Amino acid sequence: MAKLTRQIFVGGVPVGGGAPVTVQSMTNTDTANVEATAAQINALAAAGCEIVRSSVYNMACAKALSEIKSRISIPMVADIHFDYRLAIAAIENGADKLRFNPGNIGGEDRVRSLVACAKEHRVPIRIGVNAGSLEAELKQKHAGNTVAAMVESALRHVKILEREGFEEIVLSLKASDVRTTVEAYREISRIVDYPLHVGVTETGDVQSGIIKSAAGIGALLLEGIGDTIRVSLTDDPVREVEAGLKILRAVGLRKDDIELVSCPTCGRTRVDVMKMVELVNSRLPHHQGYLKVAVMGCAVNGPGEASDADIGVAFGNGNGVLFVKGEQVFHGPAEQVVEALIERATQMLNEQKQNSI
Repeated sequence: MAKLTRQIFVGGVPVGGGAPVTVQSMTNTDTANVEATAAQINALAAAGCEIVRSSVYNMACAKALSEIKSRISIPMVADIHFDYRLAIAAIENGADKLRFNPGNIGGEDRVRSLVACAKEHRVPIRIGVNAGSLEAELKQKHAGNTVAAMVESALRHVKILEREGFEEIVLSLKASDVRTTVEAYREISRIVDYPLHVGVTETGDVQSGIIKSAAGIGALLLEGIGDTIRVSLTDDPVREVEAGLKILRAVGLRKDDIELVSCPTCGRTRVDVMKMVELVNSRLPHHQGYLKVAVMGCAVNGPGEASDADIGVAFGNGNGVLFVKGEQVFHGPAEQVVEALIERATQMLNEQKQNSI
């Protein structure tokens, strides 16, 4: 069961408090380049991104936010380090949220100025703890980039904001190590009820990054921990969004697309299952609704999986059987059965789409 956290709003998007888990990404353009940044954000939104973050490392970036915001449709988070003046400028130029660690900006007067501005504009702050940038004294105290050091760092920053009466807070505790990340989120979830932004950071190449993110984010979501996620990849950020959505679907938190079930194949198969899967996946209309589709290669697990799906096919010796809602509806050569599956599944998805209008 998911832990019920407090709810905050990033623009018009609810985070925490039982709201659907949202998918985030981050631009890799120069934020001062309005054209490039707005274009990338719109591409991310088209892929399914629901909140986007951009680096604000100088005043030109901060001032560009207002024009970028006029060209995009999803909330924008300003990622800022050290300079509280950039944070205030970002808020005044339309940032919907800050990613900012208040312990890194100097004296209490600066924190007070920032919090007053955030309160006035109703802008939440994400405290983002990364294992690679922990305070030196905490690393010494806890013998390295440990879970205990990460949690203490997060709580230290939380207390700074709470002292100023500010509680519109989101937390993240990320490491490049999956186990450290998972344990840090488990511990902070036990202590506080602020919403959590979940992710594994600095994950390596694309394949490793997707696997690490699926393992870490997926494990936490299955435990009910996490209100918004980011898959961090050294690649086009659109791939982060695609991977994030697939993780949510895999753990059952999104039912908005085709769930394709297919066997890994073995010596029993007498049809080219990989070809059939590729054909089905390429020709079915995606993002029109949820449909569980099974493409199975032999008589061992095939009939069971195919009949358990909304629609599925189980192949035999060059032939196949089509199941719809557990009932056998067609039997024939493999190619004909696949065509029948595609036609019937497309009809089912179109009916879903029509009924939702």
